[in-house]
Parts: sequence; C-alpha cells; structure tokens
Amino acid sequence: MTATQRRGRKIMMTPGELDDFLTAQRTCRVATVSADGAPHVSTLWFAWDGTSLWLYSVVRSKRWADLRRDQRVAIVVDTGEEYDELCGAELSGRVEFVGEIPRTGELRAELDFPETLFARKNFNLDEMPHDGRHAWMRLTPEKIVSWDFRKLGAR
Repeated sequence: MTATQRRGRKIMMTPGELDDFLTAQRTCRVATVSADGAPHVSTLWFAWDGTSLWLYSVVRSKRWADLRRDQRVAIVVDTGEEYDELCGAELSGRVEFVGEIPRTGELRAELDFPETLFARKNFNLDEMPHDGRHAWMRLTPEKIVSWDFRKLGAR
C-alpha cells in the first residue's frame, strides 16, 4: 500500500497525472545507502508499468552492490527548468530483484511487459537487447510524494 502524501497537496499530482508523468519520463535518480552508511546517488533509465518502476542496472555497479545489501531506495523523477515548470515525484520503498542475474534473456513471463515497455521507450525496439551485464529491479513504491509547480499559476 502506498502512503498518502500529507504536505504540498495543492501541487501534488493526481493519480492520472502521476501515471502520465512517470510513463513519459525516461531518467531517474536512484539514492542508495552504502555499506558505511553514506548516501550514493546515480542516474538510470526506467519504465513505469502503472504500479511499479522497473530499473535495468549494471550488476557490477556500486548501486547494485548497495541494493543487494540493503534494498531500501529513494528514486526521484523530475523535470523543469524555471520555478513554475518544476514537476516531479519521489518514490521510495524496497526493490525486488527479478529474473536471472545478469539478465541473459531466458523466458520470464513476469518480464515480458516491462522489457517491452523499456525497449520501446528507451531503444525504440520491440524486444529488449540483453548484454549479460544488466539485471532487473522492480520498485513497487511504499510512498510517493509528487509536485507540479505549474499548478501554482492556476490558483
């Protein structure tokens, strides 16, 4: 169950706006906790399936090592240059690892839809290319906080 946003209700996105936003955006920032407790932030492409954020990460990365040890994550997806254009969402919770590590393309029904979404969105392909260096993580957020400063002008 996703926690309810308490602050910033005037500028929070409706569920439909949030879904449209996450479907259209391509890049997110992934915050993890390192072994020594230090924060680590990295950038990834993602796909949103309407419920979960799908991340295709290099398995020999600090981000991957951090999340294998501690699955807690905070992810920010945002856009806008000027103050009245700022729009985004922070999704947090625990990632789940899905499929083989690294992903080689063996048939996995639960990956059919996210791989098709990701391949079309990020590579303009109908099938996901597999390089034997990446694997899938899924975040079904426990909490989402969103903002759309364009709503401030519509008072």
